[in-house]
Amino acid sequence: MILKKALLYVSAVSALAAAAAVCVVALAFALYAAVLPMAGPAWAAASVAGAAALLMALCALALLIKVHPPRFGKQPEERDILTKMIDLAREKPIVAASAIIAAGAVALRNPKIVATLLATAMATRSASGPSKKK
Repeated sequence: MILKKALLYVSAVSALAAAAAVCVVALAFALYAAVLPMAGPAWAAASVAGAAALLMALCALALLIKVHPPRFGKQPEERDILTKMIDLAREKPIVAASAIIAAGAVALRNPKIVATLLATAMATRSASGPSKKK
């Protein structure tokens, strides 16, 4: 049942793609035929190529806008993770308390994990901090 539905979707998308390709080719021939009497065969072919390039540029622009939409107005400032966690703890104190209890339970059951996390935190803090020279 699911395979049949998937095959129907694939065939529908394929049919739409084929129809779009036929339309584009027909429009290219129509543009060539319209420009041919006025400008000659070379300029008619150039107009078809230019129209195809314009169509591709418009499609690329539409996809670019879809991927990275423009943002208007004042942008919200980026907050660091500690500020976000403090705000979350203020909004939902029960969830914050249960997370602290769960972290404590993990720390009691696995002290090696806590030691590793502390060593990593100390190493990153000393690496990113300013070095003192005498």
